[in-house]
Amino acid sequence: MRKELWFGFSIMALVVALAAYLMPSPENITNGHLGLLMLALIVIAIMLGFPTAFTLMGMGVFFAWLAYRHANPDLAIQQTLDLMVQRTYAVMTNDVLISVPLFVFMGYLVERANLIAKLFKSLHLALARVPGSLAVATLVTCAIFATATGIVGAVVTLMGLLALPAMLNSGYNIRLTAGVITAGGCLGILIPPSVLLIVYGATAGVSVVQLYAGAFFPGIMLAGLYVGYVMLIAKLKPEYAPPLSESERKVPLPDFLAAIERMFSSRALPSLVRAVGTTGQSWRRKAAGQLLIALLPFIVIVGMLGLTYEGVTAPARIVSTEGLVEMGGGIQDEAHEELDSLAPPPESGTATEVAQEAATPPAAAAADAPPAAPADATTANETAAAGDEAAREPVPTWLWITFAVAAVGLLIFYAFFNFAQLEVFKMLLTSFFPLAILILAVLGSIVFGFATPTEAAAIGSLGGALLALMYRQMTMPVLKESVFLTAKTSAMVCWLFVGSSIFSAAFALLGGQALVEAWVLSMDLTPLQFMIMAQIIIFLLGWPLEWTEIIVIFMPIFIPLLAHFNIDPLFFGLLVAINLQTAFLSPPVAMSAFYLKGVAPPHVTLNQIFAGMMPFMGIQIIALILLYMFPAIGLWLPSVLYK
Repeated sequence: MRKELWFGFSIMALVVALAAYLMPSPENITNGHLGLLMLALIVIAIMLGFPTAFTLMGMGVFFAWLAYRHANPDLAIQQTLDLMVQRTYAVMTNDVLISVPLFVFMGYLVERANLIAKLFKSLHLALARVPGSLAVATLVTCAIFATATGIVGAVVTLMGLLALPAMLNSGYNIRLTAGVITAGGCLGILIPPSVLLIVYGATAGVSVVQLYAGAFFPGIMLAGLYVGYVMLIAKLKPEYAPPLSESERKVPLPDFLAAIERMFSSRALPSLVRAVGTTGQSWRRKAAGQLLIALLPFIVIVGMLGLTYEGVTAPARIVSTEGLVEMGGGIQDEAHEELDSLAPPPESGTATEVAQEAATPPAAAAADAPPAAPADATTANETAAAGDEAAREPVPTWLWITFAVAAVGLLIFYAFFNFAQLEVFKMLLTSFFPLAILILAVLGSIVFGFATPTEAAAIGSLGGALLALMYRQMTMPVLKESVFLTAKTSAMVCWLFVGSSIFSAAFALLGGQALVEAWVLSMDLTPLQFMIMAQIIIFLLGWPLEWTEIIVIFMPIFIPLLAHFNIDPLFFGLLVAINLQTAFLSPPVAMSAFYLKGVAPPHVTLNQIFAGMMPFMGIQIIALILLYMFPAIGLWLPSVLYK
């Protein structure tokens, strides 16, 4: 029998033994103990391979019937059926889940737009001088692809087809290669738009928008830790990640660019400027187009600095209160007018009035008179504009420093910018920037409050379709396959929610939730101790179970306890999102390992893939500790944007 099976059966035996130890004798069994038995049975059933959603549903219905039968045998069946209908309808009317099929559809379309192959090749060339360049390019590609799709299986499978042969042919260590691809593919669990965060938000009642904002920097931190580890290994053990040869680093140039390089120099910007000014050459127009592409970084940076300057130095907005009346003032004025109308009119032309009018100075008379309308509206607008210009805020020192740093950076960049790098930059323009625009459109509209997650997912689906059309990949077979896979994945998520909703209701009816809470509270834990215990349990559950099962089964047990320990559910969700990546990296269930094994050459064994994933599991634990020690990594952005 294989080691994986022994390990799985050992875990099952441990669960059974633990349940038997905690259960009392048959005559002393209560409903709460039945709830714990239900929890143990569902873990064993899932490990035996039963469908998770329908196992949850069937077991929840059976134990709910037991709970109702204990209270009122006559109404047990009717109450159980009512519970099924109510819980199913609650899932059907959950607006948060509408974004799931839209995000999944976007991911499948982006996967089939053939962008990832171009992105990997361009990043591979752009990072050629970085230690472990192929592995670093793989991780960066996985992070970008995960941001655009959030589908772990798609990322691992596609990168297994693209990066695995390239890394093995370059002499990379098999374990390091497998660990890089599987760990990079799992970044989609944490980096928005993550389906896990949507499911957790719907389960815990936390805003998905705030979860997306909070997961942004932890996702970047985890990807950065992966890249740092790979670069360190490449430095300490070059045989694990050998550098690229000169032939692999060489970028072929078009004929006219090669001619310009021979005629002038290898530096792109001055050579193209001179080429545009050279008469009698057929490639002048092409050189002008290449010059515009070369100047794009300068144009973008200057534009961003200009927008920053306008935003920082914009005049303070003064809200005019002219025409506003104090609350109740209008009513009082009307009352005074009515009293004045009822009073007898004063006698005109008396000596007293004549004396008062004569004693009134001209300035006071002008003040009492209504203001005259401006003679020229254009002149008034110009005066206001001049006043606004004069009232601009002073330029802060940090902005001048930013201008200076940007200027020096651009000078250094263009001093070393050659034609080979120009070709790599053009490859990035056709692969990275379309994805970047799509990601910014989706995540930016969510994070900055321009759209709800569902609306942003619709934008992303449209963007994915446009990308597929742009790259001529939107064929009928591709569309049919994307729709079918979207329906399959969405149905799985929705049925999981229905099953988990019925299961958690039955667990609460039996008193299992109260029993667990009483047990946890009886230990008199501090918030830190509870957090460590919860994360250890989730980490261990990630070995036999997938993240979907952990979220829908066990999160309803942990969430009610957070208020007692004064733990923010948003922060807890970010910790869980990092922790649950172990569900894809830990044997025996480790789905990312099986995805990679399905496309790997025969000599790459499953044990080698498992061994390669272990260091990255350690990095996840380090990221978990860093996030707990420095909560601002995850909570700073939501606090700035939404509080």
